[in-house]
Amino acid sequence: MTEAVKLLCLVGSLRKGSYNKALMRTAMTLLPEGVTLEVFDIAGFPPFNQDLSQNPPDIVKEFKARIRAADAILVVSPEYNYSVPGVLKNAIDWASRPPKDNAWDGKPAAVMSASTGKLGGARMQYHLRQSFVFLNMYPINRPEFVRQTLQIISTKKAT
Repeated sequence: MTEAVKLLCLVGSLRKGSYNKALMRTAMTLLPEGVTLEVFDIAGFPPFNQDLSQNPPDIVKEFKARIRAADAILVVSPEYNYSVPGVLKNAIDWASRPPKDNAWDGKPAAVMSASTGKLGGARMQYHLRQSFVFLNMYPINRPEFVRQTLQIISTKKAT
């Protein structure tokens, strides 16, 4: 019997109607047999403070434990200002500190993005992959998944 593959997913958007949250929910419905996907909500993280890296908040301790328990990481995120959203970067920083306790070390990682921009989040993915090098993560290079979404604007007139 083969052991199940455990994926840990991070969504880099806090918005309720996020296209990336919808993308993550869709990914959950397409998992092959024997693969599980757990989403860790990074919204409650305090701003990274290196003074606390030796004794981080409980939510960070739990996050690092879940990263270590996962076989691989899935990041689903929009692009903000040509880069990684602050909330995602903050979570990455917490889990990588202190340097001798980098929870990301050796983890395979896949990245997906959806955006209303023409590049569909490609620049965010590029910046995130640069961080993976420092964190000693192993990105899944292909297939790349960037998706431009169309924003639907209501044309109803107020009555």
